[in-house]
Amino acid sequence: MSLDAHIATLEQRHSALEAELSAVHQKPAVPDEEIRELKRRKLQLKDEMERLKTSRH
Repeated sequence: MSLDAHIATLEQRHSALEAELSAVHQKPAVPDEEIRELKRRKLQLKDEMERLKTSRH
């Protein structure tokens, strides 16, 4: 997989987590732990994308 394709995949996963977080916020009684985990995973993806984008230049 090329670097650009890998970054695109990470961006898609990041967007999916963002949509999931948005949906979770609409539901009552979602455990804070679940929200924290989604945010943590989203941040990890963002950090990985930034690292890869920086390394290709």
